Amino acid sequence: MSTGPDQDPSVVESDDPDQIRVEIEETRGELGETVEALAAKADVKAQLEQKKDELKGQLEEKRGEAKVKMAEVKEKVSHLTAQDVKDAAQKVPAKVQELPAKVQERRKPALISLAVLGAWMLRRRRKRRKGGDG
Repeated sequence: MSTGPDQDPSVVESDDPDQIRVEIEETRGELGETVEALAAKADVKAQLEQKKDELKGQLEEKRGEAKVKMAEVKEKVSHLTAQDVKDAAQKVPAKVQELPAKVQERRKPALISLAVLGAWMLRRRRKRRKGGDG
């Protein structure tokens, strides 16, 4: 059992015909799998067909979800009267005016953080100048 510099160390030389047959069958099996994988990669038409089927399935799923959502909305809307719609429409301008205040409230922590960071950086820079580091 020797392997030369040009030989794969995983290949075992054997004088036993049964062992050689087993290795040949294993190699044939591996080669067959490799050929099948390469053939599948080369078969663009089959890949397109598979992708098409996949997308059709996704489309059907989304269509079902949309139907359920439409039924839910229809149920909610069917109870509304014209007056309900008018009342809701009148509330919209007030809601829109509330938005800037809400946005400002959300910005405050970020602005405060930036101010603190800026002050810290300025202080650090001044200390470096006084200390002669920069």
